[in-house]
Amino acid sequence: MAEITRDVLIIGAGAAGLTAANDLRKAGLSVAVLEARDRVGGRLWTDVIDGAMLEIGGQWVSPDQDALKDAIEELGLETYSRYREGDSVYVGPDGQAHRFTGEMFPVAPATEAVIAEITSRLDAMVAEIDPDRPWEHPKAEEWDTVTWDAWLRAQTDDDEAVRNLAFATGTAMLTKPTHAFSLLQSLLMAASAGSYSNLVDADFILDKRVVGGLQQVPLRLAERLGDDVLLNQPVRSLEWGPSTGSGAQGGVVATTDELTVRARFAILAHAPVLYSRIAFVPPLPRRQHQLHQHLSMGFVIKVHAVYDRPFWREQGLSGTAFSPYELSHEAYDNTNHGDERGTLVGFVSDQNADDVFELSAEERKERILESLSHYYGPEAKNPVVYYESDWGTEEWTRGAYAASFDMGGLHRYGPDLRTPVGPIHFACSDMAGAGYQHVDGAIRMGRLAAANIVDAIRDTTAESVA
Repeated sequence: MAEITRDVLIIGAGAAGLTAANDLRKAGLSVAVLEARDRVGGRLWTDVIDGAMLEIGGQWVSPDQDALKDAIEELGLETYSRYREGDSVYVGPDGQAHRFTGEMFPVAPATEAVIAEITSRLDAMVAEIDPDRPWEHPKAEEWDTVTWDAWLRAQTDDDEAVRNLAFATGTAMLTKPTHAFSLLQSLLMAASAGSYSNLVDADFILDKRVVGGLQQVPLRLAERLGDDVLLNQPVRSLEWGPSTGSGAQGGVVATTDELTVRARFAILAHAPVLYSRIAFVPPLPRRQHQLHQHLSMGFVIKVHAVYDRPFWREQGLSGTAFSPYELSHEAYDNTNHGDERGTLVGFVSDQNADDVFELSAEERKERILESLSHYYGPEAKNPVVYYESDWGTEEWTRGAYAASFDMGGLHRYGPDLRTPVGPIHFACSDMAGAGYQHVDGAIRMGRLAAANIVDAIRDTTAESVA
């Protein structure tokens, strides 16, 4: 078995791991990045399916995502705005499609007033939340022990208002039923975007895309690392502690099926739901074992429907569509830069996603396209390319978009999310504050882990000199 030695071992070649690796290289440290997949990018994946370029994973760039925007600029990539000219569509409880402009859904005046009032209240609550430390809020325990759904229903008996308020953080972002996570988890999701209003504003949260696909960020970061990125190398075991490496900080020994890597430090730069795939020697501390059992992935199907042209624009539609009553709860114009064809992207989430996977592939496709037709008309039923991004079957992801805590878990275990264990550090979008669940958060966490390791080495060097 081949053996290599580095200063830092990074497990996972997504945006977090590759950012950390590049920062460590700049600090003069040697690195090795081990990736279980046959590609880099993690939950970023741009591929060509039946002749159509599809962003199977993450793709959006928001105005507040400074870490991602800086990386895009530094890597020499270009962005373009999502198409949004024309009317949006809302399907209400009556099953009818209603065209509208602006941010507010076309609901009854009384419902609109309730949504506006509760949104204002939520914005005030979110303003009190530090997204990096939501558990420090004086009401963190109280807010973490009531479900998002229960809190909303305690504010109003207007069911349509509740459904429209709830789905922004539930169905659309955390991709779990709203009774499955807490008010505090919902507030963190909103705080990570700056406010609840930002989170529900599609023109803000889904602002721009990268020409050629967002996976170019990790691809270009990996290019700079060259042979220090090793694919098809799932880590089977990770030994850690003073006896396995050099220096006062201890060290690590990682073993794959083909390779042994010795290093002073390790960064686990992948979703925490995959930590259990690694045999830690000795085992991680009890606190970490408990923490990881209270985190789980959500689940959403990202549906790509490509047409010979963007026919909805001929109807004066922007392609933006919402409904808490539809199988596809939201959809957008996802036409690629410079492409004559038109692409719609729709989303089927949480319980609905579970249910449609009980169907055959053909029946699932029929049901989903039927739902899209409720927004755009019968022409939506006949794409020339159709593809479903099913991250739940990805061996090295197991869900989408990211992990979140179960009821009560955030205030109980959140403080330990990013706390190193000996020479082992943690970095991924699932544990970010600002940019939580997004590439922006992954980059921030990669930078933080790298900086913490550089500081630890500097402190050790200073102590040895003294």
